[in-house]
Amino acid sequence: MTTIASDNKRVVAEFFEAVSERRLDDLPTYLAAHVIDHNKIIHGEADEPGAAFDGIRRQLAAFDPLLVHVDELIAEGDRVVARVTQRGKHGGTHPRMPEPTGRDFEVEAIWIFTLAEGRIAEIRAVSDRLGLFLQLGWDWPQTD
Repeated sequence: MTTIASDNKRVVAEFFEAVSERRLDDLPTYLAAHVIDHNKIIHGEADEPGAAFDGIRRQLAAFDPLLVHVDELIAEGDRVVARVTQRGKHGGTHPRMPEPTGRDFEVEAIWIFTLAEGRIAEIRAVSDRLGLFLQLGWDWPQTD
């Protein structure tokens, strides 16, 4: 028997599979058109409806491969929490990142998704950014 929580966990797991497999055309299957991504991935992507699509595209352009392994999913009501391990290589460009280093990385992250009508409507995430910056040899961002 399926439940809303198990259906939502499936959507999140399949979303991460689509990202890892670089299936950008499949993202609308998992993300609502108005999805809001509160995760300031590196230097503050837009926090507005639909901006998550561009943010994911930019991440995939900068990191190839970018693999997201789901270590754990916890669901309650319309929320799913994912503990993941993200691995990749910084080989591409991104307007808010330093020039490609060609270096590999592996960091843990926690993503919190809110789902509505079977799609991800809101994303919040925290990750080991210090570990990412150290592994890639980036300078820590400075505030003005």
